[in-house]
Amino acid sequence: MELPLFPLHAVLCPGIVMPLHIFEDRYRALTRHCVETGSPFGIVLIREGREVGAVPSISLAGVGAVAEIREASRYADGRYDLLVAGTGRFALEDVDLTSAPYLVGSVTGLDDEVGDEDTAERLSAAAVRRFVRYLELLRVRDGEEGNILDIRVEVDATVEAPATEAEAEAQALLGIDSGPVAEPRLLIPDDPTTLSYLLSGIIQVELPRRQALLEAETTVERLTELRALLDREILLLGRRLRFYTPDQGLEAQRRS
Repeated sequence: MELPLFPLHAVLCPGIVMPLHIFEDRYRALTRHCVETGSPFGIVLIREGREVGAVPSISLAGVGAVAEIREASRYADGRYDLLVAGTGRFALEDVDLTSAPYLVGSVTGLDDEVGDEDTAERLSAAAVRRFVRYLELLRVRDGEEGNILDIRVEVDATVEAPATEAEAEAQALLGIDSGPVAEPRLLIPDDPTTLSYLLSGIIQVELPRRQALLEAETTVERLTELRALLDREILLLGRRLRFYTPDQGLEAQRRS
């Protein structure tokens, strides 16, 4: 199938919500098309080069995320503010540079293979425990400067009590109330695949590592890599060798 493409220096994972500011002409055209037709577009990582200019000269990753527009606000001058949600993955087979003002990809949707289910469940439980420790270490200590971890995810409206003590602690660390009138920003999912994408989109790692998580062939493979990455981050944060500092150029990179 064909999918309009929005190349970015960012990786979108299924279940994660991303804000975008659209101001370049080609991406205004892409946005108008998607808003008018109700169709999604694809977000794909730029491995090399830049997407700006008359003819993009870039190298794109082979796997991207399907982005569906959840909110769209248009300025009088034609710019847009979007809120998009990742809803799936695709393999990029080819790119059409001429049929539209923006890039159009020939893509194949990718199914989510779990792998061994028992292993996936075991790895999920281990990942949640490590994630709790990771969140604890991200908290700013006395005398330190830091930033709030801003997490935007797409979750079901129904709020359920956390199934395990680790899940409850993770929700508490993220400021989540699972009471009947709460509107949580994040629920810890029971499904290993959903959890694997959620954590892939939340933890602060280098873009090539996040892209590798997106590309993982099975949930078991993704959770295995997540466990190793969380162990690394826990070690570094525990020794205060690395603090969470958002990339100051991220907003610019997310803009067309």
